[in-house]
Amino acid sequence: MAKIKEVISITASTHNILATGTQITGDICAEEDFRIDGTTIGNITCKGKIVIGTSGVVSGDIKCTNIEILGRLDGNINCPGSVVLRASALFTGNIISQTLEIEPGAKIEGTCSMYKEE
Repeated sequence: MAKIKEVISITASTHNILATGTQITGDICAEEDFRIDGTTIGNITCKGKIVIGTSGVVSGDIKCTNIEILGRLDGNINCPGSVVLRASALFTGNIISQTLEIEPGAKIEGTCSMYKEE
């Protein structure tokens, strides 16, 4: 009788998606990346990257590792990594980040402070 060796491969590529047409009211905590194409009203804390899609609307403060905004955000960003505002972004609030990229066409109203090297 021949022995069969079983190999199981698991790829960890988990992320959260809030679909267009969905609205959440309340604070959100996420361990993994989070894409928002719907609407959220409340603060978001994420250990990964947040992407606010072109149809995404967020009203609340965000604390995350990295963020890319194509939609609308009304709130403050605290991000030790990078903040990217794409051409379609509409942002009102204050940013604290290590790096900031703003594409031509993005609309921003607020202030920006850079993390200081320790």
